[in-house]
Amino acid sequence: MAYVLALLAALAFALGNVLQQKGTLEAPADENDPRFLAQILRRPVWLAGAGCQLAGWVLQAVALDRGSLIVVQSLTTMSLVIALPLGRRITDQQVDTRVWLGAAAMVVGIVLFLAAGSPQGGTSSPAASAWWSAGLSSLVLVLLLGNLGRHRHGAAKALLLGSAAGVGFALQASVTKLFVTLVGKGLATIMTSWTIYVLILSALAGFVLQQSALKTGVLAPAMASSNSVTLFASVVFGITIFGEKLSAGGAGHLAPAVIGLAVALTGIVLLAGAKPPQRAEPVPSLEDMPRSEPHPARRHRRAAH
Repeated sequence: MAYVLALLAALAFALGNVLQQKGTLEAPADENDPRFLAQILRRPVWLAGAGCQLAGWVLQAVALDRGSLIVVQSLTTMSLVIALPLGRRITDQQVDTRVWLGAAAMVVGIVLFLAAGSPQGGTSSPAASAWWSAGLSSLVLVLLLGNLGRHRHGAAKALLLGSAAGVGFALQASVTKLFVTLVGKGLATIMTSWTIYVLILSALAGFVLQQSALKTGVLAPAMASSNSVTLFASVVFGITIFGEKLSAGGAGHLAPAVIGLAVALTGIVLLAGAKPPQRAEPVPSLEDMPRSEPHPARRHRRAAH
């Protein structure tokens, strides 16, 4: 059941990302102007994307409650493959041979990783030291990648900001796995738990960084970097926080699992090299059009006066 819910979450995330990108591109403010974050809230297409993202988060939360963090995050990473044809139709993304090869490698790699690795869940009550370590390392990486991304342009900016968002999303998913165990214990328990506040902060950080990455206009690098870092960080968090193991069938299965993960990440790297959509040149306004030289006779008449 966790597998099905994770795939449904991937579908919702894919549609949500594409619709949100369309909304960010329609916002009048420049990508370096933070006012676009307020402008997108008035775009119906962006709000529809936000609704899809919320549905995806709910599906992901239920899947995390029933399955391994590594398994669920591996499957939701496939949202990029689903988003490619949607992006081609909705935001005019260029989907060439390189992109399709990357998508195929990603799917094959994740299937091999899940089949060979057989990730198993660990403890449901991680140690406080593990959470502190994960939280502080995530904060450092988000600040570093986000700062680097602010000084870049185009695909490089999308990659760096998407990577920073991926770290935030991985931490958010990890905290969600613990948070869902508190939902049935009442509002007082939820509000007095640190999980709700870390969940909100990590979600906000991921939101701002992901929207900024989508605003660059290049869907594949923005989602590829976000998904790959989310997957890699989730594997690390699953092992270090929850004590999950990659292979329940012995050491002989570990090598194919690692190979599968490497193939999936290679596919995402190929997807990150996708070309930006071709946009029509803006029509110049009357003020921007060059003024024609006056007729010679008119120049003479002016001179006579």
